[in-house]
Amino acid sequence: MDCPNDHGPMRLKNVMRELLFRGKRLKFRAKHYVCPVCGIEADDLGLAAANQKTLSDEYRAAVGLLTGAEIIEGRKKLAWTQEDLSRAANVGIASVKRWETGQIQTKAMDDILRRALSGEAKCADPYTGNRALSLARIKLVLERFSGLLGRKLLKSPRDKMLYAAKYLWYADMLAFREAGQSMTGATYAALPHGPQLNNYSELVDLIKEADEDLAEPLKEYEVRIMTRIARTFASGQSVYRAAHNEEAYKSKKNGELIPYSDAERIKAV
Repeated sequence: MDCPNDHGPMRLKNVMRELLFRGKRLKFRAKHYVCPVCGIEADDLGLAAANQKTLSDEYRAAVGLLTGAEIIEGRKKLAWTQEDLSRAANVGIASVKRWETGQIQTKAMDDILRRALSGEAKCADPYTGNRALSLARIKLVLERFSGLLGRKLLKSPRDKMLYAAKYLWYADMLAFREAGQSMTGATYAALPHGPQLNNYSELVDLIKEADEDLAEPLKEYEVRIMTRIARTFASGQSVYRAAHNEEAYKSKKNGELIPYSDAERIKAV
């Protein structure tokens, strides 16, 4: 790489850096091209990506998360491919690839990875999102969506949750994709009217009767996810149309369950 100040070729050097990242002060060794004349530093795309991965791993080590190298080492000890690990942890293979190359996983997802690499998560249920079903939490999520949208989602006794189920599906799938755990533990099936709670006809009345005060309170990241969904789909028709266009839904036969690993295929949010 040549110096932008016309001083000729730059030299690749190791440089110690110290900065505040996500509330942690970190020291790490980065590589930059440095001009021997004016001292200006520059990176190409490959170098920038490598430095970002180094910073990511320094942070993960500092807060007790598995680094990319540790994830790779862990699965290689088991003679696993990335696909093997994704199945054991019940996540999409794209997530495994991102974590191994620098993206920082959540603490919840780190716990799931550790269990998978220790052999404890091989029998994870792919249809509940690593959480037990909670009807009270389904009601809590729907009530929060009602507040965000400015309209009630749980309506008359004849309500079949045509729109409500779509908001729930997006919330559960995005929470799983971002944190490794669904919000409600609900199982979803691909039905003609889009993604729907499995056996929803038996659950609607039970959900309406559930006491949301008994549910585990929503976490900050869950509220952020729901707010993003509500802003993206202001109307019931918009969330209905979007859900029908998701490959996670379109790729399934009528009545087939939608695994949470398909959260990687969600594109509208």
